[in-house]
Amino acid sequence: SSGINAEYGGGCQLQEKIVAACGKKMVVIADFRKKSVQLGDQWKKGIPLEVVPMAHVPVMKKLEEYGLRPVLRLAKSKAGPVVSDNGNFIVDAGFTGPHNWDALETKMSRTPGIVETGLFVNYAKVAYFGMEDGSVSVSRKPSLTGF
Repeated sequence: SSGINAEYGGGCQLQEKIVAACGKKMVVIADFRKKSVQLGDQWKKGIPLEVVPMAHVPVMKKLEEYGLRPVLRLAKSKAGPVVSDNGNFIVDAGFTGPHNWDALETKMSRTPGIVETGLFVNYAKVAYFGMEDGSVSVSRKPSLTGF
């Protein structure tokens, strides 16, 4: 796809996706370490997924069938898994190299037990990156109308 793709690694993918979908324009602001030509060039820690707790084991098995390396995200300050604001678990689906993110997001969204993904395929219209030297680099989604 020719638009701007992004990944959100926090702990509540469903709420973040709702906010992004309801907004008039999604703008990404990040530092230079997140800038890449293709999603997956820089970020290798995995795609965060919000998963219904009772389904996390079969979901993780299905993700392995998709060629991903799923890991249940564990809490740092308490015992057990990270729990989203909605009471779901977070599974980080590791990957190697760029993928067809649109197709992968569709496949994961159709997997029973996955509530939402941290992929934002073609959501952002513009991305601002704070560069190491203090400058700002701007990436814009190509216009579909040519204007």
